[in-house]
Amino acid sequence: MKRQLGTIVTAMVTPFDEGGDVDLREAARLARWLVERGNDGLVVAGSTGEGQTLDSVERVALWKAVKDEVGSDAAVVANAGTNSTCESVSAAQAAESAGVDAILAVVPYYNKPTQTGMLAHFGAVAEATALPVVVYNIPGRTAANMLPETLLELGHRHANVVGVKESSGDLKQIGMILRDRSAGFIVWSGDDHLFLPCLSLGADGVVGVASHLCSREYRRMLDAYRRGRVGEAAEIHASLLPLIDALFAVTSPIPVKWAMREIGFRVGECRLPLDRMPESAAARLRPLLAPYAPVESR
Repeated sequence: MKRQLGTIVTAMVTPFDEGGDVDLREAARLARWLVERGNDGLVVAGSTGEGQTLDSVERVALWKAVKDEVGSDAAVVANAGTNSTCESVSAAQAAESAGVDAILAVVPYYNKPTQTGMLAHFGAVAEATALPVVVYNIPGRTAANMLPETLLELGHRHANVVGVKESSGDLKQIGMILRDRSAGFIVWSGDDHLFLPCLSLGADGVVGVASHLCSREYRRMLDAYRRGRVGEAAEIHASLLPLIDALFAVTSPIPVKWAMREIGFRVGECRLPLDRMPESAAARLRPLLAPYAPVESR
């Protein structure tokens, strides 16, 4: 399962055309480019993909377009999670029909569910699909943290709950999950700046935003670490911190969408309520894009 879903995975932005509609052709182009740059998988319509501003028809079309483009070259993980169990179940079933490889489901936001509520919610999603289900824990956006014991119990109850994208930022919590997880249970760092620290704890990879740009550097860092060249891995990690910092200077995905436009992708602006890139943040990020060759428009 780890091999199937990947080690370096990018939470892909969703391109919009000049009219604000989803641009499926550009989404396929971007997906292919990301795979060619070494990404094992793509999360589609996640937080970075502005999934909560897409309607159900747009999400299905986007999942299908990306999967049709990359085929077996990369795993496509569809974000089907919402703050409604009923809607999440329907979205997971629609994603399976679209041909994706796995489901990502976020801890329900705004509702602030209890731990037992989380077990029931994710249990319903897992039972609705034969696909692997990955939990997305990001309390900074949801206002609810799934505790390690809840996550591990969920995996124990449902064989197709296969992992977690952990964006709590809490290395103690991540370490507890890694300590007690069952064999084959995937733990991805959900924070770019914690990729190497999470690897040192035994994590399996990253679901990144900066990996839109630096997936090759991530691969070199991963390979160096796994071959025991920890100092080299640490140097790569340190060299990427200014880029990562600039990509989160304002609410993501505003900066990464701006960056992808700068290097030649027609991804458009973010949908409201996310607005435009502030010029001060653009001035900070622009010089850091030099190593990433502009993409020829097609």
